[in-house]
Amino acid sequence: MTPVLEIMSAHRSIRKFTDRAVDADLLTSLITAAQCTSTSHHVQAYTIIQVTDPNNRQKIADMAGPQPWVAEAPVFLVFCADLTRLVYACRQNTVEPETGWAEQLLVATVDTALLAQSLMLGAESAGLGGVFIGGIRNDPNLVCDLLHIPEHAFPVFGMCLGYPNEDPAPKPRLPLNLMFHQNRFPETVNYRELAAYDDIIQAYYEKRAPKLRDRTWTRQIAEFTGQVIRPHMKSFLAQKRFFKH
Repeated sequence: MTPVLEIMSAHRSIRKFTDRAVDADLLTSLITAAQCTSTSHHVQAYTIIQVTDPNNRQKIADMAGPQPWVAEAPVFLVFCADLTRLVYACRQNTVEPETGWAEQLLVATVDTALLAQSLMLGAESAGLGGVFIGGIRNDPNLVCDLLHIPEHAFPVFGMCLGYPNEDPAPKPRLPLNLMFHQNRFPETVNYRELAAYDDIIQAYYEKRAPKLRDRTWTRQIAEFTGQVIRPHMKSFLAQKRFFKH
């Protein structure tokens, strides 16, 4: 295990933070290093917005859950998939921009996610902890209004960062042989391994949150997959010019 692998393996979501401020130079260094993350065609199709306005942070915290750590964390960032510079580059070079294609949506979203994960890894290497906030997509129009996010850009998720004031155990991940394969996709799901993983997750929750003692991975995923979540996103992305129709 290298030091980097140890940090990666110890990842857990942190939602409680000390009052210690995150140095602005450290945050700048983390973002600068994260910019070196791989990016498709060097498009760098992302923008990060640090939200410091307490009123805006409270509005986002309430809308996203509520998730009070959005308002309480020393640092709250919003990661946007951003094609605005690409559109500008086209117009600067008298090229008509082709927008609204699924591939551009994928490229911008993947670029943004890779950047954010690199930033989180760097933050953890510096003693910080954090949590991703997908809940900002509960009302992306509100986030766009608060942060003045224009067409050809949209908020993908937020991130809270700070010095941890809790020490939760890392949540067990799927067994490797359920998600890593050679040469071809598996013909069937390994139900025996999945049942064993259910037992592991149930034991994890029994220890961390006794009220969730009956929560297995498959039960949790069934509840998640068995409902329509954020059906407004397609029309929102069309409004932001990420879909042609």
